[in-house]
Amino acid sequence: MWTGDTLHGPVIGGKKSYLFAFIDDHSRAVMGARWSHHDDVVRMAAAFRPALQARGVPQRAYLDNGSPFVDAWLLRGCAVLGIKLVHSRPGKPEGRGKIERFFRTVREQFLVEVGDGAGVADLAEMNRLFQAWTETVYHQAVHSETGEAPAARWEKATPEERAVPEPALLREAFLWSERRKADKTALVRMHGNVYQVDAWLAGRMVELLFSPFDLGRIEVRLAGKPAGTAVPFAVGRHRHPKTRTPDGGQRTEPAPTGIDYLSALGGGHDAALREQVSYRFLIEERGQEGDGRG
Repeated sequence: MWTGDTLHGPVIGGKKSYLFAFIDDHSRAVMGARWSHHDDVVRMAAAFRPALQARGVPQRAYLDNGSPFVDAWLLRGCAVLGIKLVHSRPGKPEGRGKIERFFRTVREQFLVEVGDGAGVADLAEMNRLFQAWTETVYHQAVHSETGEAPAARWEKATPEERAVPEPALLREAFLWSERRKADKTALVRMHGNVYQVDAWLAGRMVELLFSPFDLGRIEVRLAGKPAGTAVPFAVGRHRHPKTRTPDGGQRTEPAPTGIDYLSALGGGHDAALREQVSYRFLIEERGQEGDGRG
């Protein structure tokens, strides 16, 4: 089971930031996390999709009742992937203690160093530093409740539990869907745009599937079966309205240390990644490709 929620963060690049995070209930390992400037389903998906692609598909997802977590797309996506979606009851957050404990750790160990965010250039830098902290600090520290480091505990999961979905299935899960009735001339309207579907679909209720970032390509289905594509007839909007401009009990807060901790983490994480990459292999591979082309 994965638990997901949103943490309100500091101002980064002149705008308030939000962290979408998903942790594995058993190991407490972070399955996916991403800072953004908008608390919406599009940014939530930007954290959820890479998590599924890298970590596999959970049996259940236990989520908050915020609007990103009750969106129709998420309901459809979880159904496609076979994930049982469970929401905590409003006003009764039982069972959410694990992610709240993780967020407390984020505040005490990561955000205390970020401070008001003035020293972080943009979201890209914020996400880079957060990934470095997650992998080199949080995942390696022994958890007070499990008695194991989250990374080590996660590694004990079986291959079946960590099996990643097929690319085609993941793509299907992240398509958005809306139902429209084709008029007598086989035209359908969606978000101010007009599309032409096959003539035999005139008068029928069809399902339109699309990427929210590209309303120029629409797949059509009838009763769950492929029914061609919708040809743009009059398109004034190219993105779904929900997409926006890309992201560019009381506790005593610990005091900043004065050490450039985040830069050290980022540099250490980058160095660790360089050690894991075989640049010699990449160079040899590129050379072989060049020889093949003459």
